[in-house]
Amino acid sequence: MKLPKTLESVVEALQSLPGVGRKSAQRMVISLLKDGAASMSNLGSVLSDASSKLCFCSQCGGFSDQKVCTVCSDEKRDGTLLIIVAEASNILTIEKSGKYNGHYHALSGLISPLKGVGPQHLRIKELEARISNKAFKEIIIATNPTVDGEATASWLLKNLKTEGFIVSRIALGLPFGSDIEYADELTLGQSIQGRTKL
Repeated sequence: MKLPKTLESVVEALQSLPGVGRKSAQRMVISLLKDGAASMSNLGSVLSDASSKLCFCSQCGGFSDQKVCTVCSDEKRDGTLLIIVAEASNILTIEKSGKYNGHYHALSGLISPLKGVGPQHLRIKELEARISNKAFKEIIIATNPTVDGEATASWLLKNLKTEGFIVSRIALGLPFGSDIEYADELTLGQSIQGRTKL
């Protein structure tokens, strides 16, 4: 049976999300329809509101609904620690581990020569500006344990002006080829606590 055009367009929109196939998208839409028009309208309203309010923090590059996120503006966090991650989503994952209380810097990607992504495409200048004030005592590199993650970590180590800082890398409790975003809290927490100096 061919779906009505409006229903098909919602299914296609949901399929664009990672991990959502056609059947899952159809089940979601049907569930929303069963709950009534108010349920679908509410979801649309929430998504519309989020699209106009959500942004990236001007300091760390994490998700925020203000210019500076709640993590960066929290005076109780350890101002001597800075952890560098690839993506804003990695910040959420590390926060869930409950094992880190410092500040973050999301690069918005990884160096990947095969994909044509170099340091100039990442938030490196912002990182250099942040560490130039010497407020941090330790910089932790927490890029994914993949080829691109390792290349980025090596580049950071060679090119950042890190005199006066301890530079460490999260421990390889995470298997090579995995993604920080999908790690469980226990493994990620142990990786952060077992980091090694570079």
